[in-house]
Amino acid sequence: MHWFDVSMQVIDLLGVLANAILGGMAARAARLDPVGFAIVAVMSGLGGGMIRDVLLGQGTVVALTNPAYLGMALVGSALAFLVNFQAKLPRRTLVLLDALAVGCWAAVGATKGLATGLSWLAAVMLGVVTVIGGGIVRDLLLVKRPVVLGGNTLYATSAFFAALVTVIGAKLGEPQWGVAGSLGVGAGVSLLARRFGWKLPTELRMSGLPAVRRWRGGREPD
Repeated sequence: MHWFDVSMQVIDLLGVLANAILGGMAARAARLDPVGFAIVAVMSGLGGGMIRDVLLGQGTVVALTNPAYLGMALVGSALAFLVNFQAKLPRRTLVLLDALAVGCWAAVGATKGLATGLSWLAAVMLGVVTVIGGGIVRDLLLVKRPVVLGGNTLYATSAFFAALVTVIGAKLGEPQWGVAGSLGVGAGVSLLARRFGWKLPTELRMSGLPAVRRWRGGREPD
């Protein structure tokens, strides 16, 4: 196996570990038992890839055929249950691994999409789903609004641009450079967004338009 492929798989597995730990931290906050920890952590670490493979409909999902993925997710679950990751260094390490996973998972999803003949836009969307799917499943299991839907720093947006770089590299005949660029863009945008608090707007304000008044009940405004 080429060293580049090995590096990507290592980053992929570290991303699974980091997101499983993040899922376990959410399970701790919700005061779940060990079974709850395991379920939430596994789905947080592997949910995006599972959704991607189901959408592609090309056989059993990779997370179930390669024992390293499920094993890494369970290790993350156990670590989150046994260790409180509130100290500065462990949290920063998790943030870094998660940021690298954004670029890696976006690249993997987009590459698989292109390999199955999807259009460039569908491939990009598949990359985004790979990145955000696990977090959405985690939050739904905990009966919370998925954080990716608003109020958090750029995450899905980082995945979108990372997947787009992968597609551009593939279209130019340089798939490895595209994947490498995806890692840099995904991690870079995610870390900068967290550092500077970059968020998408939750409402659009346009000057020169009449203000929209809100009212309660079924009565029309005066």
